[in-house]
Amino acid sequence: MSQQPTSVHFIAIGGAAMHNLALALHQLGFRVTGSDDEINEPSRSRLQAAGLLPEAIGWFPDRLNYRPDAVILGMHAREDNPELQRARELGLRVYSYPEYLYEHSKNKTRVVIGGSHGKTTITSMILWVLQSLDRDFDYLVGAKLEGFDTMVRITNAPLIVLEGDEYLASPVDRRPKFHLYKADIALLSGIAWDHINVFPTYEQYFDQFRIYVEQVPPAGKVIYCQEDPEVNRLMHIAEVGAERVPYGIPAHRIENGRTILDTTIGPVPIEVFGKHNLMNLEGARLVCHALGVSDEQFYHAIASFRGAARRLEILASNDQCAVYKDFAHSPSKLKATTEAVRQQFPDRKLIALMELHTFSSLNEKFLDEYRGSMAAADEAWVYFNPHTIEHKRLPSISKDRVAKAFDRGDLQVFTDSADWLDQLRNRDLRGTVLLFMSSGTFDGISLEELARELTEKSLLPSA
Repeated sequence: MSQQPTSVHFIAIGGAAMHNLALALHQLGFRVTGSDDEINEPSRSRLQAAGLLPEAIGWFPDRLNYRPDAVILGMHAREDNPELQRARELGLRVYSYPEYLYEHSKNKTRVVIGGSHGKTTITSMILWVLQSLDRDFDYLVGAKLEGFDTMVRITNAPLIVLEGDEYLASPVDRRPKFHLYKADIALLSGIAWDHINVFPTYEQYFDQFRIYVEQVPPAGKVIYCQEDPEVNRLMHIAEVGAERVPYGIPAHRIENGRTILDTTIGPVPIEVFGKHNLMNLEGARLVCHALGVSDEQFYHAIASFRGAARRLEILASNDQCAVYKDFAHSPSKLKATTEAVRQQFPDRKLIALMELHTFSSLNEKFLDEYRGSMAAADEAWVYFNPHTIEHKRLPSISKDRVAKAFDRGDLQVFTDSADWLDQLRNRDLRGTVLLFMSSGTFDGISLEELARELTEKSLLPSA
């Protein structure tokens, strides 16, 4: 920033992006304070280790009396938040975190990764490659990545790579986050309706991506997935002055459950799998190319990339049973993830369990978008907690309504996690792959412990 603040207060410090930004500024020597009415793990432990965990949970307007140079407002807070009101009374500068990141990066090259799916994985791939080459860069990514201490880095680096979420910037700034970043190099991975609570029609949602690509200056690049029909439609109607760079599925083959890229430098075995991840990888390659990374450098680095946390993450595996979890929650993500696991394990039984957890997925108007999204699974299970619906202040939905939406006669729908847990524990899981998909936590169940339990059981003679 031109006049860099040295003290910052976070309203809703417990959020994933918010607490990581707080940690990043603390590491730079800023005075960092914050409040929240709920702080869960891992935010709580990480803030506590840095000495940033608030002494008490809740909103305390007096915490702003030291008049910090900046206040950063998280999406979790409401517009009538008492600390926000106090900040306004004191005339303090209030930012959303994407607005703050833009102010920090005005003089940098800004790479923004946008799209309804694949954002975190593509961003993570780019970061992985750049770090392997010892490049100096800042970043924001939506998941924990091996080899990176935080999900945000802020320094004087000449480059910043930003995961560009299309959700709103803050309770008082109704612009999508990725509009605020003003990309020099923009990637668009796909468009599939989401966030129905703020974009009630598909046309409104689609239009946010048009604005995103039209913001890129003529000297910039728009790298886009030509395999996605809606992205192609957008690129035909949008007034894009920047260079257009399409990408698709790179040449590859699968041998003994391992995906191998056929590249200009020869065969490259990789750790990730699935057509969606292959497209993600190709998009990441083109972004890195735009940043001066050669194909040889890219492929050498990407071969060891194992994925971001909760993105097709393997929890436990043996010769009989494998258990994966994925952040998938929207229809397009469910479809891509389920098909990827099916393709990778064609000879195993695939049981897929997803949790309806987001505003969109628990909205009856949106439910029908899930039709056919789990068709690749041998058994499809859906779980939702009625208390989550009450907490989000949404109308109740029935098991029958969910089953009708997915349009699969053998779909099992659960509203009590004990029921699907009992089924799994009493099943013969030899020759099976289990896939858990949710942006939530399945009521706090440790999927890691469950995966170990189930895979160990699959090896018992009585299984």
